[in-house]
Amino acid sequence: MESPNQTTAQEFIFSAFPYSWGYSVICFVPLLFIYIFIVVGNLVIITVVQLNIHLHTPMYFFISVLSFLEIWYTTATIPKMLSCLLGEKSISLNGCLLQMYVFHSTGISEVCLLTAMAFDRYLAICSPLHYLTIMTPKLCVQLTLSCCVCGFFTPLPEIAWISALPFCGSNHLEHIFCDFLPVLRLACTDTHAIVMIQVVDVVHAVEIMTAVTLIFISYVGIVAVILRIRSAEGRRKAFSTCVSHLTVFLLFFGSVALMYLRFSATYSLFWDTAIALDFAVLSPFFNPIIYSLRNKEIKEAIKKHMGQAKVFFGKTRVLT
Repeated sequence: MESPNQTTAQEFIFSAFPYSWGYSVICFVPLLFIYIFIVVGNLVIITVVQLNIHLHTPMYFFISVLSFLEIWYTTATIPKMLSCLLGEKSISLNGCLLQMYVFHSTGISEVCLLTAMAFDRYLAICSPLHYLTIMTPKLCVQLTLSCCVCGFFTPLPEIAWISALPFCGSNHLEHIFCDFLPVLRLACTDTHAIVMIQVVDVVHAVEIMTAVTLIFISYVGIVAVILRIRSAEGRRKAFSTCVSHLTVFLLFFGSVALMYLRFSATYSLFWDTAIALDFAVLSPFFNPIIYSLRNKEIKEAIKKHMGQAKVFFGKTRVLT
């Protein structure tokens, strides 16, 4: 614990960012483009789903909620990364705790939501006759609220524990954003900090493995039903409804597993940064592409609204 002679650091300095102005600008431009694309892409998906009645189904409801969470998930880290690339590479202790909380709460909410989406696909394929009577709008809202409650309450104990730790040594954080393990490594070395690292490892492992197990069970049932479909066209249509969800699941959970299921294994700063960029930036970047470009109904809805916008602006020009 903290002794009277120890002074707790009030800010951390990110040491994983390049200090060369040239390299910083090179990193800043694509990262800014990616962030704008993520926000705009997800806002387009949310808007299209809301404006089209035929998309008011459980699957698209969950997709729009996922898009909403993705915006906040990336906003928790990317704007600060952009700021660090061109300005001060520091963050206050309270700012660091807030960033960890928002990042993990939205991330855990996404994990829970992807699990709920697997359950939705399981019912749609394995029990199509009872699907709409089971997946009612009320149940969809209840599942979404449960995912958010789980996400926003699960990180609280970890954040509270970390906020009580003394940080009296180096304040150089070897990461591109505040995360549990990099921050815990800066705590004054004592038994409490070591136990905390082990507890965080176990908590993350339980969270990830529970979600993976539930999703795996859902897809075992889905595959079993698809294999019993006689026509190749029927099998293709049934599986096509799961491709987007399965792709997002593999992208997100693959990188998250590399980061949080390592236990005693350690990576170099380069690989730590690369893996963090994968699940914090690249995975959210690909999600709007997967859910729009690979989804026929959303593509058609976007084209319809783009056509309506052209007609509207065309009439506006004529009137003026």
